[in-house]
Amino acid sequence: MNLKEVEIPFPADHAANVFGQFDANMKKLEKTLRVTLIFRSDKLKVIGSEENCYRAKEVIDELLTLSRKGNQITEQNVNYALALSMTGQVSVMNDLDNDVICHTTMGKPIKPKTMGQKQYVDMIKDKMIVFGVGPAGTGKTYLAMAKAITAFKAGEVNRIILTRPAIEAGEKLGFLPGDLQSKVDPYLRPLYDALYEIMGADTFMKNMEKGLIEVAPLAYMRGRTLDNAFVVLDEAQNTTPAQMKMFLTRIGFGSKAIITGDQTQKDLPDGARSGLDDALRVLKDIKEIGVCRLTSQDVVRHPLVQKIVTAYDEYDKRKAKSKRT
Repeated sequence: MNLKEVEIPFPADHAANVFGQFDANMKKLEKTLRVTLIFRSDKLKVIGSEENCYRAKEVIDELLTLSRKGNQITEQNVNYALALSMTGQVSVMNDLDNDVICHTTMGKPIKPKTMGQKQYVDMIKDKMIVFGVGPAGTGKTYLAMAKAITAFKAGEVNRIILTRPAIEAGEKLGFLPGDLQSKVDPYLRPLYDALYEIMGADTFMKNMEKGLIEVAPLAYMRGRTLDNAFVVLDEAQNTTPAQMKMFLTRIGFGSKAIITGDQTQKDLPDGARSGLDDALRVLKDIKEIGVCRLTSQDVVRHPLVQKIVTAYDEYDKRKAKSKRT
């Protein structure tokens, strides 16, 4: 095999960020793309086959551009850039970086980090009702919350309503201490956490006291009509078909509804049908309703989460295959 050498201008002040701690990112590039990387002064030399050198240069150029924009380069960035390099789409990473939804109270920008997440965010802009379906760590709820808060601040909606089914995951609500609110709060805690991070605890509490932000169990939605509201239903895989129908028929004029869920993590009793599964089948032909299916490639938590999700997916496929044979 003929080896090729490619030199990339590489400013030393970005080396630590792009290369990663103990050069972990560069070692991953070398191993995955079967190239050798040598950094000298302000140049990075890539040695390998012509095709692998070209792919490595593409990935490094994108990571360097992200670094120049002030981003902290993470293992997830590197993994996703490598995955995109297989399809020749590495350049989309910097398009994603420009699509900022809002900022947290600490000034951190919230933006889609994968093409799946961008499709999800774009769908929320365009559709009245959107289903965001996918495994843990794909940003389904967090991005929906960010869009809700952005719409609220811009005056596009008058209030935000966040809800979850208070399904019992192995423990009975009656055995938990405290009054009803204390019993259901643990189920809603992830929603509170996201609100505090994006909006700030003080602002959230003020708007909640005014009734402009509501965080409540799904059962509290019955009998209401939700006009001019941004409504997020989280953990929708744990709804019954009746609950899902009840929720969807609450949506009024000027409202937007986002339904998020992971079809592989149901806490429903054995044999019970999921309202999310039913809704995806029943509503699939309605053009005004969007369905975004996120995958393990869209996981933006610790890389180990992506490996866990992939391992479970492969296990479920093997189990389904063995049942058929």
